[in-house]
Amino acid sequence: MHLTPLGDRALLIRLGDTIDEKTHRIVRAVCARLESRRVAGMIEVVPAFASVMVHYEPSLVANGDGAAAPHERFAASVVAALADLEDEALPPPRTVEIPVCYGGEYGPDLDVVARQHDLTTMEVVRLHSGATYRVYMLGFAPGFAYLGGLPQSIATPRRNEPRTAVPAGAVGIGGNQTGIYPLTSPGGWQLIGRTPLRLFDAKRERPTLLTVGDLVTFRAIEQNEFGTLARA
Repeated sequence: MHLTPLGDRALLIRLGDTIDEKTHRIVRAVCARLESRRVAGMIEVVPAFASVMVHYEPSLVANGDGAAAPHERFAASVVAALADLEDEALPPPRTVEIPVCYGGEYGPDLDVVARQHDLTTMEVVRLHSGATYRVYMLGFAPGFAYLGGLPQSIATPRRNEPRTAVPAGAVGIGGNQTGIYPLTSPGGWQLIGRTPLRLFDAKRERPTLLTVGDLVTFRAIEQNEFGTLARA
């Protein structure tokens, strides 16, 4: 565990240098502990692949050693709060099913992915929808979940030329991960399908559909069901 100040209002806790389940569990454990043992001055905890960023208000940091700078005092309080972290019990993850219409206008790169791996498009769909994924991080855009657990047999590099506009709900493959674009935005992932679900809605009490630690499964649907779910 390595702590580094980011400016005068944030602290970065580095917990590893790999994207894997062990590191992910440590990230979640740090977040759970800091939420349950809130440090004076703490504003927000933001998990990433192998680190946690903690935003804080310097004027509210505990005094401690008055000679020390606020970030030093805040870091010391965080270290104290994270003592014996190995014993942290993690809450059970949610499982969220995402309906996806694969191929065609909804997944223009499905054929590309299939050809790269000498598979049929149906085999790609079967492999992609047959796996269980973990939300490792939210980033890039509000509600964009980076999902680990993609079968290696369909891992595919990003496009050489990113698209200037990827539609909201597009499901893509980028290297060893899969993800869903929550908003219309530029993007370079290989698009294999689209979901009618809204991954981000600022008007909802909980704006993002997915959160770090969730388990995600995909269910293949036809165009008529896509339209029905989209209208609902």
